[in-house]
Amino acid sequence: MTQKLYYSSPYTTEWETKIKRTFEQDNDNFIILEETAFYPTGGGQPFDTGSINGIEVVDVFTENGEVIHKVTNLPDVSNVNCKINWDRRFDHMQHHSGQHLLSAVCYSLFDALTVSFHLGSEYVTIDVNTSELNQHQLNQIEKEVNKQIYKNRPIHTYFVSNEELVKLPLLKMPKVTENIRIVEIEGIEHNACGGTHVLRTGEIGIIKLYKTEKQRGNTRIFFKCGTRVLQGINESQQILSNLSAKFNTGRDDILNRLEKWEEDHKQLETEISVLKEQLNQYQTKELLDKADHEFLAHVFEVKNFNDMKELAIKAASENNLFVLFLSLSENKVILAQNGTYPTSCGQFLKQHLAEFNGKGGGNDKTAQAAFAAREDAEKFYHFAIQKIAGN
Repeated sequence: MTQKLYYSSPYTTEWETKIKRTFEQDNDNFIILEETAFYPTGGGQPFDTGSINGIEVVDVFTENGEVIHKVTNLPDVSNVNCKINWDRRFDHMQHHSGQHLLSAVCYSLFDALTVSFHLGSEYVTIDVNTSELNQHQLNQIEKEVNKQIYKNRPIHTYFVSNEELVKLPLLKMPKVTENIRIVEIEGIEHNACGGTHVLRTGEIGIIKLYKTEKQRGNTRIFFKCGTRVLQGINESQQILSNLSAKFNTGRDDILNRLEKWEEDHKQLETEISVLKEQLNQYQTKELLDKADHEFLAHVFEVKNFNDMKELAIKAASENNLFVLFLSLSENKVILAQNGTYPTSCGQFLKQHLAEFNGKGGGNDKTAQAAFAAREDAEKFYHFAIQKIAGN
């Protein structure tokens, strides 16, 4: 069986070893090593990446007690040099140890027992068996968990027998009955765990809680540790700097400037709405002169579809017209009527759109369609005039 260096020496990043066996399956390549520091997926912790003799390791998993490494291709030698992607590994170590500490604090403060753990590439989460944690409680948890980080408590890992296990103050007994590994945060908790961990809580760096969500009667806590928190702070600082430059103000005044911007924006929207209404009235009067036997068709070179739709519905309802408008800037048409015409707008599109590479639909009174190309839109427009006006 492969010697698992990630248990005995989790800080190993490079080592020499021999290949025990290679095999291919479903066009994929796999290696089993005599010794490995590559951690396989398990216990909520993702697998390690790295290289074996310069060949990329893309997955690591266990099968029948063996650690199996999926690689991009097989080496042609038996003695190999292995390297761990340390940034990824240490990130996992920070977050796995951070999760243990966070779970212990949640339980000690609010009797909230962790029922699941997920270590993702963006967020890390735990689900705790309480229906709600308010912001004040989250602040208490965050303050306490970071306080324990600053104490730089030792973190021990070791294997125990069944007899030794029953003497430990575990909140949850492990499912396995042999090779039971304990992770102990000195003075805080004992937990059965097969993951990789830092040596002291200080290496977690910092734990930041971001938000909570309700999850099947439990509460899901989103958090980050260490390097990810620093990265997030740098990204937030960059956003603040960009906003400060854009609004030509200091960071402390950004919120005030945003509130002023929102007020100005709302005022502009009100003014635009009034101007659009006036424009629609003028355009309606102008277009009515083009109406032919209660049928009105018009092409707009540049017209926002929603504005065109609003204009069509208004013209149709107030003037007893069947309206056909085309926006060439968006390759879209709108049909509208007030319900007094026998031709159904939606049915007309359903019968003819496919011939012109169009997509859309609607009901008896209004229907709309979009076309892949300007040529298709124009062809449909002229076709519709002939069919509808002819009726």
